[in-house]
Amino acid sequence: MKFSKSLSILLLGALVVACSTNPFTGKQTLALVPNSQILPMAFQQYQEFLSENKVVKNTADAQMVKSVGQKIAAASERYLTANGYAGYLADYRWEYNLVDSKDVNAWCMPGGKIVVYTGILPITKNEAGLAAVMGHEVAHALANHGQQRMSAGQLQQLGAVAGNVALSNSPENQQIFNTAYGLGSNVGIMLPFSRSHETEADHIGLILMAMAGYEPSVAAELWQRMQAQENGNTPPEFLSTHPSSSTRIQNIQAWAPEARAEAKKFGVTSFKR
Repeated sequence: MKFSKSLSILLLGALVVACSTNPFTGKQTLALVPNSQILPMAFQQYQEFLSENKVVKNTADAQMVKSVGQKIAAASERYLTANGYAGYLADYRWEYNLVDSKDVNAWCMPGGKIVVYTGILPITKNEAGLAAVMGHEVAHALANHGQQRMSAGQLQQLGAVAGNVALSNSPENQQIFNTAYGLGSNVGIMLPFSRSHETEADHIGLILMAMAGYEPSVAAELWQRMQAQENGNTPPEFLSTHPSSSTRIQNIQAWAPEARAEAKKFGVTSFKR
């Protein structure tokens, strides 16, 4: 019991000191693992990934990925600098690569390491659709969502340890606790946490793509095409890491005027579709 109390005190202390500020919302977020550790690991893993996969180079699509990525990165820098976060991207090492894969996916590692799979290009259709995807993925990195997920995972593990220590005299109760804790912490905490990150990345990404000169309402059209690809084969939203496509479409349609207005503050008055 003393160990359990000590662990609780240690956990509370970690929560107090291990926080960072989200530059887009101003809210305090979990940061148990510092970026000084995360970024070098991300850079190494990115290079390993590229060495193990077919990178598409010197094609129109590869150039489009690079061009759109550079515009999104420039928009990020402008936004952060204007909002009091000059130097926030000092440790970023932007890189944009198109990888030959049928997977309908794209991602951005912490530190600005981006991959777009060729399988998503028929759905993005054009530069604006690609900007919607890349803006969303870059937003994950800028808001330190990877750092927050790692931190939340550590807290989840610590909670499991504390519960098992507290019930160490009753293996039967430990088993009941582990089953309930695993399901409850996942459905009640981790999945909503992930969905909130996706929603936040949709919102931030919309602003970035508009600032990069792309029509933000195109993002809703992109998700309509994504929804058509699903053919209804998706889990209920509360059991998913992502909001439903319908939710995302409604959100984006509501946010598009805000994104255009924000972009106009930076002198962007026309938006490419």
